Formats: sequence, structure tokens, C-alpha cells
Amino acid sequence: MDDVSSIPANLEALRGTVGIWTTTHESLPASQSGEIAAELESLGYSAMWIPEAWGREAFTSAGLLLSATSTITIATGIANIWGRDAVAAANAAKTLNAAFGDRFVLGLGVSHQPLVERLRGHDYVSPLHAMREYLTAMDAAPMFAPEGDRRVARVIAALGPKMLELGATLADGVHPYLVTPEHTAIARAAVGDKFVGVEQAVVLGETREEFLARAHAHLEIYTGLDNYRQSWRRLGFSDDDFVRGGSERLCDAMVVHGDESAILARVHEHREAGADHVCLQVLGADLAAPPLAQWRRLAPVVVR
Repeated sequence: MDDVSSIPANLEALRGTVGIWTTTHESLPASQSGEIAAELESLGYSAMWIPEAWGREAFTSAGLLLSATSTITIATGIANIWGRDAVAAANAAKTLNAAFGDRFVLGLGVSHQPLVERLRGHDYVSPLHAMREYLTAMDAAPMFAPEGDRRVARVIAALGPKMLELGATLADGVHPYLVTPEHTAIARAAVGDKFVGVEQAVVLGETREEFLARAHAHLEIYTGLDNYRQSWRRLGFSDDDFVRGGSERLCDAMVVHGDESAILARVHEHREAGADHVCLQVLGADLAAPPLAQWRRLAPVVVR
């Protein structure tokens, strides 16, 4: 990777800021999905992080969101490395940044065995090796276009020590998901001065009963995935916490519940542990619908 000692400007701009992590733009028709990014931009959030799983292709979706906005960063959290080869990923990222003023951040991840094997038909073998080879191939990717020599700002999904090390050596940093501030401290120690952008799920207001209903629904898929169970074991959780939807203890650790001040306090915990950027995943009553009211309530408190 070129110039590994410095962080690209579009990542530097996210330091000390709060963004939003969401899938809810995919509940709208493609032609309207940019309305969600425009709303978040108007509220002052610094970035919109989007996943890639069963929905839209990540780079196409990012282009829709970028074209509807002028200042907000669009980041993939994450683009699946099994979804396209390294040359396609590198060159797509360069093109998006060239077209939209360096407002795209490429988050990459190895995803999970069911999404790789059953959905995409690949063999989920040696994900750490696969990520290392992918990043190396990106560095060697040719591009004979005006933007071909651009630097690609890239972070990787990293939970365990070996992937965190890879984020420190072959990427610009890491994007941990479903973690605690304790993990954020581990990530910071592992990557040094590289970028740490942490996802944090939240339920704003609501009763304890409603919080648990949303948290269990959110964790339903993740408690069935080995990568997260292994990460949680390293953080002190056990098989008793991995019932589908998670134990109450796991819900309390992974999803913040409370008013605006409680959510801001968790943002500060991540920052004190070493996070450069925190992206909030707000869980509404319908997890697929954009939680517009909650985004609007939070913005005056958490946006810098």
C-alpha cells in the first residue's frame, strides 16, 4: 500500500465526528434512496455507512447516495471482498472519489460463511489470508484512466487480533462492528495511529421491554454467526449469551438504551477508548424503516 504512514484526508476529516450506520435506505426505491443520505447530511452527520449483504451492490448504492449529496461521506461498512475482485474494488473506489470530491471511503470485510458460500457460491476458506491477498492485489491493480493514480482510503472490518494487525499494516485502519468500548481500546492499541471507526447500535428512549424487543431482533442474525461469537468470547461472554437474539446481558452490552445523554455518553466512552469516529445504528420500531425522528432528535446532541 502506498504511503502507509499517512491517513487519507477523507478519513482524517471523520476524526472526532459522529456518523450513521444504516441499511434503511434499501427500504426505498433505488431512485429515492439518496433522500436518506440527503437527510443525514442536512442534520450534520459526517458520514453514512452502508452494508452489503442481501441488498444492493455496495458501489452502485454508494453512487446513488453520493449523487444526492454534496458534503457527507459515504462509506461501505462493509463491501464484501467475495462480491468482486480486487481490481474492480480498487478502481470503483477511485472512480467514486474522482467523481464526488473524495467523499467515498471503502470499508472491506470478509463477511460470514453463510453469506459467502450459500449466497455467493464461494468457499469460505482462510478469510484472513483472503483479505491479505485482496489488499495486496488492490495495491497492484492497474487503472488506465485519469483517476488511476488516486489513493484509495480503505478500512477493514476487524474483530480479532490477526485482522486488527492487518488493518494496521495493509489498510488505513479498521471498522469494528458490534463491539464494546473495551474492544475499541484493544483496536486502538493494535492499529497505532491508524483510523478506528466504530459502529454502535442504539435505542433512543422507549421502555425496557421495547428496548429488549428491538435489541433481540437486531441481534437475531448475528448470534448465529461464528465471527461474532468468537469476538464476544474474547470480551468475556459465553455460550449462554448466544441464544438467538442474545441474552439480556449481551443486549445491554451491544445496544445502548436511554435518552440522548446516555447515547452521547457511550460515544464518549468509545472516544476515550481510542475511537476516531463513531457511527450510530439507530434501531427503530421497524428495523427496516428509516428512523427519521430519532436521527433528528440525536443530531443536536451528538453532531459536532
